[in-house]
Amino acid sequence: MEDLTLANIIDVGVNASLFLVVFAIGLQASARDLGYLFRKPGLLARSLVSMNVVMVIFAVATAVTFKMHPAVKIALVALACSPVPPILPNKQTRAGGTEEYVIGLLCTMAAVAIIVVPLAIELIGHVAGLNIHMPFTRVASTVFLSVLIPLAAGVLVRAFLPEFARETARPAELVGMVLLLLSVLPILAKSFPAFLALIGNGVVIFLVLFAVIGLAVGHLLGGPDPGNRTVLALATATRHPGVAMAIAAINFPDQKLVVVVVIWHLILGALVSAPYVRWRKRVLVRAQYSGAPTHSAIPQSWRG
Repeated sequence: MEDLTLANIIDVGVNASLFLVVFAIGLQASARDLGYLFRKPGLLARSLVSMNVVMVIFAVATAVTFKMHPAVKIALVALACSPVPPILPNKQTRAGGTEEYVIGLLCTMAAVAIIVVPLAIELIGHVAGLNIHMPFTRVASTVFLSVLIPLAAGVLVRAFLPEFARETARPAELVGMVLLLLSVLPILAKSFPAFLALIGNGVVIFLVLFAVIGLAVGHLLGGPDPGNRTVLALATATRHPGVAMAIAAINFPDQKLVVVVVIWHLILGALVSAPYVRWRKRVLVRAQYSGAPTHSAIPQSWRG
């Protein structure tokens, strides 16, 4: 009973923290930002191909070709089908991405996931001869609660109470991140022994490979703007853990280790992407100093 109570508290803490983080993002966005990608059909198409086509093909091919623990195979495929994680936009903007593309990608991929994820799972099941499914309602509930509702709420507050939104955004983000850290630490500690047990099954290699391939694919398909390249690279390499876990829980309820793999995907993905982010910051600063055309906003803290 105590473990169940603690698990419930942690779950509430994670959900509340994500709501606050995305709400804070919305407080700094506009309704126009939400539909940005629909005004950029070329960038929208490349974003979809990068996240929902190339990476799905990579994950399925890897799962079929290499011998690895079933939980790792399931996690890779589930992650490849999942949208942008709620905590990624802050990292993308700090890396030099424009807010309109960051917000537009978060919103669009969450909305598209309601249709794309179930269809992708059906197609993968058909190709692999597996009886796997993903209800539209389950994807919708996850992305609405973790992304679309808090994002829309923040945008509405900014539209009607701009001064309040400006003063609240940073504190809400800080509280959300601290609460997320406090909620995730027990999960990481509890899952670490199980993760160590999977190392012999190539879990680190394949999660690192997923991140590296994702960075490369997103960078190549991001287009001419260097900030957009960075945003799409990070989004392609890092995915929504809630959607991935839901895919696994519905289709493979006995594979409890999938949750462990998905959680550690975020940690390893952050470690792998750190050198890339530092490189992209240097590129953007050099581009600004040289007068090269770029639409990316470069934070004042990088300059001088």
